[in-house]
Amino acid sequence: MRAQLDEHSVISANSQFWEQMLAMRLEPVPMAEEFCVGNGHLLGTVELSGMWRGRIEVRIDEGLAYSATAAMLMQPMDTVGKADTLDAAKEIANMIAGVIKSSLPRPCTMAVPESAIEAGGCCRLQRTENTLAVGFRHADGDLMVRVWEQD
Repeated sequence: MRAQLDEHSVISANSQFWEQMLAMRLEPVPMAEEFCVGNGHLLGTVELSGMWRGRIEVRIDEGLAYSATAAMLMQPMDTVGKADTLDAAKEIANMIAGVIKSSLPRPCTMAVPESAIEAGGCCRLQRTENTLAVGFRHADGDLMVRVWEQD
């Protein structure tokens, strides 16, 4: 990855959102450990352009998405619907991408975040030349943050 990002950068950006905004602690998963987010997980994405071009992805297990959404909306979990979790996934991706963006070469702009429910699971944490992925665990489910730099 050409950008000066490492696992610590992603862990810090993720912690800043979850701990400061939602008072939830997620534990980083060592790279050697098998890690997956399951079928039906939520995907929040933000495209970045400028001196650095790429994408920030946040993949959230359904249980964690519902817990986070309830915390964000300050509502009981049984009142949270799918549309709420999709909005929350966008906001989570946007907040984490905003922190990561501050470490990227300037100028760098962020597009409007998008979200979707992914039918299949995702089990990729390997680091490649243009991808950095970090997994996190919480009692309510797992989360993966992936930074994907375009050539």
